[in-house]
Amino acid sequence: MDKKTLYDCIEKNKDVLIDLSDHIWEFAELSMLEYKSAEYYCQLLENLGFTVERKLCGIPTAFSGSYGSGRPVIGLLGEFDALDGLSQQAASAERRAFSAENTCGHGCGHNLLGTASLGAALAIKEAIAAGELHGTVVFYGCPGEEGCAGKAFMARDGMFKDLDAALTWHPGDTNEVTTGSNAACLQYIYSFTGLSAHAAGDPWDGRSALDAAELMNVGVQFLREHMERKASIHYSFLDVGGISPNVVQPTASVLYMIRSENVRKAKALKKRVDDIAQGAALMTGTSVTQRQLDGTASTLSNEVLEKLLYQNFLQAPLPEYTPEEWELASQLKATFTDTGLPGKCTADYPEVKAAVMEKSDGGKKALNDFVIPYVHANSYASGSTDVGDVSWLTPTAQFTAVTWASGSPGHSWQNVSLGRSSIGYKGVLLAAKVLAGSVADLMEDASLLQKARTEFNVSAAGGYDCPIEKGVIHGPQVL
Repeated sequence: MDKKTLYDCIEKNKDVLIDLSDHIWEFAELSMLEYKSAEYYCQLLENLGFTVERKLCGIPTAFSGSYGSGRPVIGLLGEFDALDGLSQQAASAERRAFSAENTCGHGCGHNLLGTASLGAALAIKEAIAAGELHGTVVFYGCPGEEGCAGKAFMARDGMFKDLDAALTWHPGDTNEVTTGSNAACLQYIYSFTGLSAHAAGDPWDGRSALDAAELMNVGVQFLREHMERKASIHYSFLDVGGISPNVVQPTASVLYMIRSENVRKAKALKKRVDDIAQGAALMTGTSVTQRQLDGTASTLSNEVLEKLLYQNFLQAPLPEYTPEEWELASQLKATFTDTGLPGKCTADYPEVKAAVMEKSDGGKKALNDFVIPYVHANSYASGSTDVGDVSWLTPTAQFTAVTWASGSPGHSWQNVSLGRSSIGYKGVLLAAKVLAGSVADLMEDASLLQKARTEFNVSAAGGYDCPIEKGVIHGPQVL
């Protein structure tokens, strides 16, 4: 089909998409608590003619909107959760909170992410309804990407495995197809229990849980010297036993995030952390228990789908920015440290570096108004994403589209600011067009899906090792 038809549909519904994005931006709800956001999506999907399923896998804020019949079945992944402490006024180059009541903000741009995926699904729906495409498109509302691993819980319970392929994107500072892998991640809460006593009068009668937690952290600090280079460990205190220093603290708990190259290695590293926790308990005469919060798998790349996304990047019209947009981006760029040339693979590939050097004016441009040349690389990102869990169940690929100023740090107020701006909106429309064009190609050319599946069968030959144990419940209530 003529992809201009898809692009025109997205442009025709621009106001609907911007309204959706702005509502999610204002709601700014934390992981697994996105009740208003999820309901707004569901009502909009129903109004647009999609068949909606709520509470997928028993998760209150997980849902899907589907249209069409038969194969292929292509999934488009959407996210919509925010982050705490990032409330920020829109389209502003100054740090000022948007709301005194809600401290959260979309520092990862998930208000934009879900909107573009829905926009693509809508364009495909219209093409199916017109008889120009055949198959089924499914928009997945995936909650809790920021620390609650919504997709991993959904994957554990059987979601995504029947898809022929899944596509998604992420707001960013580059127009770039994502390649390589991400770290697997396990999150566990270690809780120590001791005995309270007067810290001066009879400390010998007490057993400090806080001492145990601190000793555990010391032990893990030494462990860091003896881990593989692709592994990392982070922690935060959830309970320090109270605020009275003259009491031997009877309770303490600490949340650990354990990352490594894959789930198997992450689990092996966690066993060493477990031993350190037990040792800390023995040294202090306390006891320790643990329970899992969540986990995510490493990401499997798919070269066939990555090349498809890249071709659609080259076909879709790129945004043109106004002088006012360039000025706003420049003002924001001045608020953070220069990070050098844009692009995940730029430094490792001379041909990419040369192109990026020229098109970004040596990294000086405030907005990267070009597509970074694609390379299929074995690069490794130390962060984690629950998109990885989807990639172990069906061929999956993703990309970034420009919604932020060049070099903008992740999870920042600067990103919240541009998440409700014309720059962010233009990124949404571009991402929707790239996604829609790619889905259309998959529906029209069965050989693409066959090649993607063949590649997937090799890379995923070991099978999906779900990082979340059976019986672990989803959501922030486990804290």
